[in-house]
Amino acid sequence: MEKVALIDGDSLLYYEMGKPTLEEAIEGLDMRIRQILNFAEVGSYAGFLTLSKCFRYNIAKTRPYKYNRKGGAPKPPIFYALKEYIQQEWGFYGIKELEADDLVAIFQAENTVICSPDKDVLKQLIGTHFNYGKQEYVTTTEAQSHKFLLTQILMGDSTDGIPGIPKVGEKTAGKWVEENPKLSMVLEKYQEKFGIQEGIHKFAETFNLVYLLRTSEEAQLYVDESDLILNMNNWVEEIEEDDSDW
Repeated sequence: MEKVALIDGDSLLYYEMGKPTLEEAIEGLDMRIRQILNFAEVGSYAGFLTLSKCFRYNIAKTRPYKYNRKGGAPKPPIFYALKEYIQQEWGFYGIKELEADDLVAIFQAENTVICSPDKDVLKQLIGTHFNYGKQEYVTTTEAQSHKFLLTQILMGDSTDGIPGIPKVGEKTAGKWVEENPKLSMVLEKYQEKFGIQEGIHKFAETFNLVYLLRTSEEAQLYVDESDLILNMNNWVEEIEEDDSDW
C-alpha cells in the first residue's frame, strides 16, 4: 500500500519566518517540504496547520494555555504570508478548534507516516514517525506512549504553560510511572497534593491539555461533524514529479 506523509506544518513556518525576505522564506519552505517527502519515501501527503486558537484555550483554568510563548510577542508579517502560501501552493489546511498535532493523530493509519519535530507527537503517538527537525525516524511503542502520557500529566509541559503537579519534574514523574504505570496512580498523586475534589478537577484539566485527540469521535466534541468529514474526504495531495525527484 502506498505510504502517505502526514505533515505537521506549524514548525515549518516557525523555521522560516525569520528569513530576511519573503522570497528566501518561501524558497526555504519549499526545500524543507521536498526534503520531507524525499526522506519519508511516500507517494502522497497531507499537510496540516493550526489555524486559530484551539479548544485547549477554553479548557485551561489554572493558567492560560501557552501563556509563556515569548510573552505573546506578535509574529512577523512573513509568518502570515508563509501561512497563506503553504495553504494555496501546497494544499495544507486546518480545522478550527484543532491543532496540527491533533490532526496528524486523527488521520494516522496503517499506510501513513507522521512527519513532525514535536516531541508530543513523536512520543505520544504509537508507530514509526519521521522527525524532520533531525532528519531521523523515531519509533514509539504502545508501552512507551502510555508512559510518556502519564509522565506528561504528572509534570505538565512548561513549553505550553501546562502546570502539572507543583515541584514534580521529569525524574520524579518517571520514577512514579515506572513503579506503577496506571492512570489511577496519576489521579491519586493529584488528590494527595490538592485534595479529592480539586485533585480530580486539576487532573482532568491537565489530561485534556496534554492528550492528543486520536479519533474523529473525539474531535467531534470540539468541532462540527460536517467540517471534519469534509476535510477527511479531501485531505490527500498527490506528489508532483518535480517534488518526488528533488
